[in-house]
Amino acid sequence: MIKLLRSNIIDITGFAVVLALLWFITLGSGLKGSIEIPSSLLNLNTIFLSILIEAFPFVLIGVLIAGMIQIFVTEEHISRWIPKNKYMAIVMSCSVGALFPACECGIVPIIRRLVGKGVPVAAAIGFMLTGPLINPIVIASTYMAFGNDAKIAALRMGLGFGIALIVALIIGSLFKGTQFKKSVSIVSHSHSNNKKFLEKFWAMLQHSIDEFFDMAKYLVAGAFLAALVQTYMPARTLLEIGSGTAASLAVMMGLAYFLSLCSEADAFIGASFSSIFPQTSILGFLIFGPMIDLKNTLMMLSVFRMKFVMTVLAAVAGTVFITLMLLSSLL
Repeated sequence: MIKLLRSNIIDITGFAVVLALLWFITLGSGLKGSIEIPSSLLNLNTIFLSILIEAFPFVLIGVLIAGMIQIFVTEEHISRWIPKNKYMAIVMSCSVGALFPACECGIVPIIRRLVGKGVPVAAAIGFMLTGPLINPIVIASTYMAFGNDAKIAALRMGLGFGIALIVALIIGSLFKGTQFKKSVSIVSHSHSNNKKFLEKFWAMLQHSIDEFFDMAKYLVAGAFLAALVQTYMPARTLLEIGSGTAASLAVMMGLAYFLSLCSEADAFIGASFSSIFPQTSILGFLIFGPMIDLKNTLMMLSVFRMKFVMTVLAAVAGTVFITLMLLSSLL
């Protein structure tokens, strides 16, 4: 208990330092003549804050769902709901993810609790890949961003679901067990029927708070790195590198990874590149980014083993790239 309290105090102190620095930069921009702050630093500050403001609500939703899973969902429930067959479990998890309005910002706490409760790690990865990509909100925003073009939305949904299935099957064949880091432990609590609802609700909030401070520090680091890329990477460089189908696809996938945009809004950014890059590259941006990005990778590294996370990243990137290259002539 003392160790957990000390950890939360350190996390809160870190957030306070970050906020104080941001406040200083913002204040300095209003003090004309007294403090000279480069415009690029002010732009970095604006982008960083916008990413955090956009992501934090989804992280809060994610940790609340994770808290509910921890307190109200037992291992017996999971064993009844998840099919015994490994392949059916993966198909089911991808299907549930496609209907679940989750964002990649808050999906890691959810899969952490699901795996801790007994969901196979491959099925959890399937849920993680489809949840931010195919849910109804994302498809609707994609449809609107591309001028009510149902083709792009349908391709994003169909190809994304197929790629998520392939990646989950690859992970299922390579890894067994939870793949948690040794320092990560999921505490199992008894769910006594005699326990009052208010007590369970309070325990859920406590777990959600702990989960938030555990995840948010990695989100802040990822958001800052993404802001650096957006501030200091010139658009001209992208155009020079991205000549040809394969090169442009690789550029747009890399851009999606480092920008770490929220999946509910990335379609509007992707649409702005439609006049520059081919449709194959735009789909790479729309499919790869929501599945895994920079901030998501850092959050996964806080929970899962390095080898596992890097394998998931490589499997997603390789499957998206190969699939879109094979279909490029048909798109």
